[in-house]
Amino acid sequence: MQLIGWKQLKSTFSTSLWAVPILAIPFAMIATRALHWLDAQTEWTLLGFGVTGAQTMLQAAVTAALSFLVFTFASLLVAIQVASGQLTPRIIATTLLRNEVVRYTVGLFMFTLLFAVSVQGRIDAKVHQLPLFVASALAVACFAAFLYLIDSASKLLRPITILTNVGNSGIAVIKDVYPEPSLGPDVAKNQRQKLGSPDRVIQHRGTSSIVLSVDINALVDLAKSTGGVIEFVPQVGDFVAVDEPLFKLYGGARSIDADVLHSAVDFGSERTLEQDPTFAFRIVIDIALKALSPAINDPTTAVLAIDQLHRLLRSVGKRHLRTDEIVEAGHLRVIFRTPNWDDFVNLTFSEIRANGAGNLQIVRRLRAMIEN
Repeated sequence: MQLIGWKQLKSTFSTSLWAVPILAIPFAMIATRALHWLDAQTEWTLLGFGVTGAQTMLQAAVTAALSFLVFTFASLLVAIQVASGQLTPRIIATTLLRNEVVRYTVGLFMFTLLFAVSVQGRIDAKVHQLPLFVASALAVACFAAFLYLIDSASKLLRPITILTNVGNSGIAVIKDVYPEPSLGPDVAKNQRQKLGSPDRVIQHRGTSSIVLSVDINALVDLAKSTGGVIEFVPQVGDFVAVDEPLFKLYGGARSIDADVLHSAVDFGSERTLEQDPTFAFRIVIDIALKALSPAINDPTTAVLAIDQLHRLLRSVGKRHLRTDEIVEAGHLRVIFRTPNWDDFVNLTFSEIRANGAGNLQIVRRLRAMIEN
């Protein structure tokens, strides 16, 4: 339970734009107190600002940071609308909200705003020169960060950048799910052992949701400790309704507590790239299909998407697509389904071929990918 809670917290932090700015609030308060204490110890006189000059400097820093925050969020909302309409809504959580430049730049603006306000509120007859110097440096950093953010955002929203980022993430997930290199063309196909009827079926409870990830090692340990077999019924990325079968237990595994099994599965409202190797394919295909729609009619963007599908499919072809059966010390412990080669190929070609059959660019590029 603690592991899943930590994973959920980590996932929320990595996909939430508000996380870094919220953390900036206590850090700004701590930094203000620490620098005022240090100023009292060192008695800095570097800047030599009077009360009026310090108030003017800090007011400028507050105004700049607040303006940058408002402009950034307003621009981000427009960018999300445009990117969702032109590409696919699935890039919002996977690309836009995960972009480190956006998140940490907004965090810098929030930190500077609160720090400058705190320093301004502590000015009386005496000006604390060290906190004032830091506030001035942060204001200059905000100007530089804002210019860098504009440049980065303009590049981020280009279709080739989005597609490349998704492709890189997809390859990383493929290597994580299928860590072993290909063993050659003579690898045996999946050969499921006949287990008969399950001794116990654990159903999904709570709310209907999507499987985001599964702690496979925990399931293997549970099966090993009981001498039974655990079958995880859906695949990662599947939607599971309430009361649908989630686990099938065989042999000694039937004694495992249902709460322990549920704690090994992470659910969410939408798919993620964490353990789902086909989701990157899905995002790229959606971008290609949107580009091929009559409303947009941008086959060149669709060709760029096929280029990334080419990369992803070659990466899958170089990995050993393990069987669904996880064996430990010669004994079957867990049945955990993952996509096979046919699944990846059908997903890559079927929809784009159906929607782009009348476009010469698409037909030519698909043909080249097949031959490759």
